[in-house]
Amino acid sequence: MSKSTNIVWHDSKVTKQDRQEMNNHRSAVLWFTGLSGSGKSTISVELEKKLYELGVRTYRLDGDNVRHGLNNNLGFSPEDRTENIRRVGEVAKLMADAGLITLTAFISPYQQDRNNVRQILAEDEFIEVYVKASVETCEQRDPKGLYKKARAGEIKGFTGIDAPYEEPTNPEIVIETDHQSLEDSVQTIIDYLKDHSYLG
Repeated sequence: MSKSTNIVWHDSKVTKQDRQEMNNHRSAVLWFTGLSGSGKSTISVELEKKLYELGVRTYRLDGDNVRHGLNNNLGFSPEDRTENIRRVGEVAKLMADAGLITLTAFISPYQQDRNNVRQILAEDEFIEVYVKASVETCEQRDPKGLYKKARAGEIKGFTGIDAPYEEPTNPEIVIETDHQSLEDSVQTIIDYLKDHSYLG
């Protein structure tokens, strides 16, 4: 619930539709969710590069990057995770209004948190991308050494080890990085954007 009082929304003379027409593509939020090490950041980085080459205006919000600034006062308790996603959802909404395709790479382990972001966006603007990989695969990759620390008890509340991950119930896109290459993963998403008329 908002603590702000005496505030009024101030409309712009330039609309979201104006920006989309100038950009020659629709707004969207590609919400990458999955376990640590599943490939969310890797895929989003490569996808952003490919979209840029196609002339698409994008911005990428990454879990670790956002915690360096906007969310540096949040930890990893369930409450802080929810607030982390709420803030990112609001930023993504602003970027959608700016006419961008926003790529967000966050574990975002709770279905309700992801649903809440979907609900604040316009219809069809939230594209949930489930980057699916088994805990065993993610633990073998362990690019940041976090699973090793979690197993050693150095990290508490680590998703997939001693904290839950709620799989998406009906994601728009599923990428199985156990089986799909990075190139195939990126192409799957680009094909979806083209097939659903997000790209001009």
